[in-house]
Amino acid sequence: MSSKSPTVTLEAAGRDVQISNPDKVVFPEPGITKLDLVRYYLTVSDGALRGVAGRPMVLKRFVKGIGQEAFFQKRAPEKRPDWIDTATLHYASGSSAEEVVVRDAAALAWVVNLGCIDLNPHPVRAEDLDHPDELRVDLDPMPGVDWRQIVDVAMIAREVLTDHGLVGWPKTSGSRGIHIYARIEPRWDFRQVRLAAETLAREVERRAPGLATAKWWKEERGESVFVDFNQNAKDRTVASAYSVRPLPDARVSTPLDWDEVPTCRPEQFTVRTVIERFAQKGDAASGIDDADGSLDSLLALAEEMGPAEKAPKSSDGSGRRASTMPLIEIARAKTKPEALEGLERWKSRHPDVVSLLEPADILVDGMRGSSSLWYRIRVNLQHVPEKKRPEQAELEVDYDPWAGKHSAQ
Repeated sequence: MSSKSPTVTLEAAGRDVQISNPDKVVFPEPGITKLDLVRYYLTVSDGALRGVAGRPMVLKRFVKGIGQEAFFQKRAPEKRPDWIDTATLHYASGSSAEEVVVRDAAALAWVVNLGCIDLNPHPVRAEDLDHPDELRVDLDPMPGVDWRQIVDVAMIAREVLTDHGLVGWPKTSGSRGIHIYARIEPRWDFRQVRLAAETLAREVERRAPGLATAKWWKEERGESVFVDFNQNAKDRTVASAYSVRPLPDARVSTPLDWDEVPTCRPEQFTVRTVIERFAQKGDAASGIDDADGSLDSLLALAEEMGPAEKAPKSSDGSGRRASTMPLIEIARAKTKPEALEGLERWKSRHPDVVSLLEPADILVDGMRGSSSLWYRIRVNLQHVPEKKRPEQAELEVDYDPWAGKHSAQ
């Protein structure tokens, strides 16, 4: 077993920050170490702090590297420097959590040292936890959707925001999609902000039918870009500007000018290239704090549209939704590779069915457990003739993310 490398002390915001195990390789392909990652965040701290400063943050910690699932830590570590700020959030469940609030570059380096590769702040400031100052949408492509379609939807979302008096600020998600933020006056509660975001999504769908969808249920979206409005729910966080994502190439969620959006590609923006870009261009979102707007127009449109259509209830008396699509569940697994292995086993037994499926018919969901993700795979049999549809069978992988937790409560 190799020994850990000696601790390194970095100066940031006038403070000394200890970086433990600095030579630990976080991204093997580009050879980026933990110390490289901290230095990256300090280099782009002006932009990264614009996205996180003063906001409570869920700590998404990759203590075993990017090859293992992260665990989500809402509560600030008990052992922390006295200059790390916190704020206590209260949730609808009745629980509360004292979460870390990053205020400066020293706190930024400190959270990265804990194993946080990306940064996940709430859309509120610590000084007013009940009124978001940011509306967020995530343009999330379904399987089979190419990048050009995501770009087209982003430009339409910009139009809708502009038409309703808001300024959209785009950034690559650092994964498969595009995020668009709009700063808002902190006058509306979470429910109203989510309604405004849902109305934005429905209006984008209305203007770009077939390209974009606001449909909440995944199996109903087809090969479209989901304008994910639920990022505005009270318990949701999104990887912020300049966050490094846990992908092999160390891709970065990068703010863009709108004239860059039509020609950009997400793989262009990595830790190495963003350092160069930031030195040459600065932060494309540098004006975001001066562009807060009103939700009045979107909320008026919500009133005009009326409530979104709701799915029918199940006939079993459970009160649960009844899907309008013929779904079967294939696997529930602790990790994505395990879930996908189960899917491959199922496919090998049903080659005649597989040949009839469209890319968007395979539904792979990362589900939030108590402190980490687990994975569910379902298949939509809508393109399979009824006589050829296999019945629901035993799951290929049957993981219970709540095992032992109910009895412990």
